[in-house]
Amino acid sequence: MEEKVLPSLGNTKPHLEKLTLGITRILESSPGVTKVKIMEKEPAERHMIASWELKNDCAMPEDLKNFYLMTNGFHMVWSVKLDDQPVPLGCLVINSIANLTQLTQSAMYTLPNSPTLEDLDDEEDEDNEDQPEKPHFDSRNIIFELDSCNGNGKVCLVYKRTSPAKESKIWFLDRALYWHFLTDSFTAYYRLLITHLGLPQWQYAFTSYGVSPQAKQWFNMYKPITYNTPVLTEETDYFINKLDPNKVFKNKAKTLAPTKRGGTPHPPGSQKGSSSSSSTRSSSASGNPIRK
Repeated sequence: MEEKVLPSLGNTKPHLEKLTLGITRILESSPGVTKVKIMEKEPAERHMIASWELKNDCAMPEDLKNFYLMTNGFHMVWSVKLDDQPVPLGCLVINSIANLTQLTQSAMYTLPNSPTLEDLDDEEDEDNEDQPEKPHFDSRNIIFELDSCNGNGKVCLVYKRTSPAKESKIWFLDRALYWHFLTDSFTAYYRLLITHLGLPQWQYAFTSYGVSPQAKQWFNMYKPITYNTPVLTEETDYFINKLDPNKVFKNKAKTLAPTKRGGTPHPPGSQKGSSSSSSTRSSSASGNPIRK
């Protein structure tokens, strides 16, 4: 199935405007943002969902099912203009039904006696009382990949086999294979994806170690309030964006060429200071003649 790329969002279809909750217009009006594109996808058919449920022996959550009935996956990208060149920055992805596959061990671990994901599972890791039990790579859970996060981890739809209804939750698996809870439902996760604008490594904002310093700069520029939400009640002016995007993306000022006579111009006040010091020396010399 071919994907249609919408180069200009000025004529975005109404259902796509509702799907993105209007962030396309917000991004287009942000300083430095360029090339906001949505890869339009056709709605999934009901038999595709039924086939997926039968194959994986799992009931797809109703909110995710309704999402696929509107669009079979989601892909939106946007760039920033640096030195007159577009640089890809934001990426929002929800895998299609065909790519909503189980998370299995990588092909690089197919050698004899090589470790599997089950061997790397951390049983001694204590669970947080405020969060659900962490997923496991063994038969206790069924894990499906929603987003590969450009290699920065994986957002997963996790089912618990021991649950009577096989309830699902959304978790983030970082590159070190540690689990971090995100939301109870797909709808809540989709809102997080939209509000964070698909910024690089935004999922790490829900970990104990946070995003990288480079990603933090992009957060401070485009989503300062979202990133600093936990400290809003402590310092009222902490979340204020101190970076001026208009200055960041402003063209560099041209350096004035030196004059023909050359010579470094004196800073303001330098001649005044030298003349005053010379006059002071002359006055002191006239007022205090040298004795012979």
